[in-house]
Order: sequence, then C-alpha cells, then structure tokens
Amino acid sequence: MSAMNIEQARFNMIEQQIRPWDVLDDRVLQVISGTPREEFVPERYRALAFSDISIPLEHGEVMMPPKLEGKLLQSLTLQPTDSVLEIGTGSGYLTACLAKLAGQVHSVDIHADFVEQARNKLQQHGIGNVSLEVSDAASGWSAGGGFDAIAVTGSLPVLHQGFHNALNPGGRLFVITGKPPIMQALLITRVGDQEWNQESLFETAIPPLVNAPQPEAFTF
Repeated sequence: MSAMNIEQARFNMIEQQIRPWDVLDDRVLQVISGTPREEFVPERYRALAFSDISIPLEHGEVMMPPKLEGKLLQSLTLQPTDSVLEIGTGSGYLTACLAKLAGQVHSVDIHADFVEQARNKLQQHGIGNVSLEVSDAASGWSAGGGFDAIAVTGSLPVLHQGFHNALNPGGRLFVITGKPPIMQALLITRVGDQEWNQESLFETAIPPLVNAPQPEAFTF
C-alpha cells in the first residue's frame, strides 16, 4: 500500500468508523490520526490495519477495532498531566495513544513478548513517557495506586473491585464487563474515599483478560 493510500485509508477509518461512533474529541482524533496504527499491526495483517475488525495477535489476543479504541480514549477524558494504568499492553498501539494524551502511562501485560515488542515500537516512535511490566493483573491492581485513569483492554466476565482503589479521587476506570454475545462498556469514576459512580456507555463484545475471574457456577 502506497503512502498516499495509507493516509487515505487512515482518513476513511476516522471519518467512516470513528466519528460515526460519536468520537468527536479533537485531541483524540488528532492522536489517532497521528499515530501509525499500521506499524503496530502484525505484518501479515497490515493490509487490514484500518478495517472495522478486531485484528488477531499472538496468544489468541486481538487489537480492538478502531472505533472501540476511539471510544475508550474519549471516555477517559485524559489530561496532559494524568497518570494512566493500562491493563493489557497488546500491540502497544493503544499504549502509544494513551501516552500522547496523558502525562505518564504504566502498561502491563501477561505476555512477555507483547511487552518487549511494545517497548521496541514505542522507542522507535520516540514515546518515552511509558513504563512497561510483565504482570498478571486480571484480578486487580495491588502494586500501589495514584492513577487518574485506568484502561482495561480485555473484558471482565465479572466486574470486581480490584482496580477501584488504585484510582485517585476523580479518577476514571474504563472496563468492559459481561459474557458474550453482549457486554457493557462501563466508566467508573471515584467520587469519594469509598464511593464510585458507574455509567454504562455502550454495548460491545471483546475477549476476556487471561485469568479473569469467572462467575461462580450454580450448584444444586
């Protein structure tokens, strides 16, 4: 695909997929436009980098469709001084977008190769305000709080409280919860010491985080 065709495909992705999903925040759209998604997509799927699909990664994982990434970024209303925790580094593309919108990003993934590949990609693009860690955080985050925003990039079959206390006052948590075929994207905001506000944003469906807690089975 030529450079001109790539830019046309990027433009079409924004105008035909992302904007129609009511992602209208100029900062978010500029970051998506200025971050080369095609360079974070696995080589064999590069021609599909701007398609309205979940692109396969290794280990049975996927990249979110572009419109869902846009929704996540817009929902968190990130500020240039915000500290962000990302659960699920994946390809590193969303990590790059978060880093351009916020002050500092700490991203964790259970797959060491994802973390290493993301580190290389971020370095190539001069993104230095990201720290990366190999960790299983599907059950929550207990390694200290102080985050203004938390983005969970895989779904949780059961919404648990494992991330709530890692938020600063006023901090926002984006998470998708439930079981297929329909899940709920939620925005959870810390409004007090032990008080959180929960807003249902939209319906979608994405694969669960590895080792995410499952609903308790009914016993008779």
